[in-house]
Amino acid sequence: MSQFGSQLHSKSTRKLNGSGKAKVKSRDKRRHEMGGYFVATKLDQENEVKPVRGRGGSVRSKLMYAGFANLLTKEGYKKTKIKTILESNDNRNFARLNIITKGTIIDTELGKAVVTNRPGKDGSINAKLM
Repeated sequence: MSQFGSQLHSKSTRKLNGSGKAKVKSRDKRRHEMGGYFVATKLDQENEVKPVRGRGGSVRSKLMYAGFANLLTKEGYKKTKIKTILESNDNRNFARLNIITKGTIIDTELGKAVVTNRPGKDGSINAKLM
C-alpha cells in the first residue's frame, strides 16, 4: 500500500487479548482508512507550504519549512520571525534537528512562545507567548 504515499495505522496482532488468547484479524484495512506520513516541519528562513490532495478532491496544506509564526500577544496576533527551537515535548532530538511540532517551545523576536497547532497538518504555525 506504499504506492499511494500513505501509511497504515492499526493495533498489533501479536498482543494477546484479555483472556490470553491471540487476537484474530477480522478483516484487512481499507484504502480509505489509511493515514499519512509524519511531516517534519523544519526551521528555515521562509515558510514553504506543500499542497496535498485530500479525500473528495479537497486541498490541504502541509508546512514543510517554517520561518515565521503567528504569535498571540495581548494586542492580538502578530507575524514574527522564529529565531530558534528551545525544547520539544515530543522528542528531545526534535529540538536538535530543528523540527517543529505541537507543544514545541520556540524563541521568537518577541520572546519565548509555545506552538498551539499542528504545523504539518495546518500549513502555518500559531503560537502564544509564555
